[in-house]
Amino acid sequence: MTHPLIDQFRFTRREWLRGLENIPEEDAKRHFGPMNCISWTVGHLAWHEQRYLLERAQGQMLFPILNELFAYRAPMSTPELGEMLAMWRQVTQAADPFLDTLTSELLQNDLLHKGRSFGQSIGSGLQRITYHYWYHTGEIQAIRQMLGHANLAEYVGDLEQEAPYRPE
Repeated sequence: MTHPLIDQFRFTRREWLRGLENIPEEDAKRHFGPMNCISWTVGHLAWHEQRYLLERAQGQMLFPILNELFAYRAPMSTPELGEMLAMWRQVTQAADPFLDTLTSELLQNDLLHKGRSFGQSIGSGLQRITYHYWYHTGEIQAIRQMLGHANLAEYVGDLEQEAPYRPE
């Protein structure tokens, strides 16, 4: 059985994707003042998962461009939403087998990069990514409201059915 933290993480991903439903490509590339556009945010979250769950946890790097264009404090850009979602899907699919192996014991292991510890466990890194998703879920919904989108997803979705609390 998957660890409860992984269930919550996957629920978070699904909720984030639900918030991206029916966004026209042109709307995904709109900037409001200093805010990044929605398509950039998709690349940014792909970067974060790649950084923690592939690069640091497994020594894998699928898309070096994510480190260049979508890292924390990377300059504003306006990528294509479809391209960013495709990268995000590849990163998350590559991360999923690793997530399936995680136990309470493994989640306490250091998250390493090139053999060096950052003082963060795999579990803490996973929580950071989870909270990062929720932050950007709200931001995307705010952008969509500014764009005049109607009938936006309400949060938090069907938590009780999809990812209810359960002990380890």
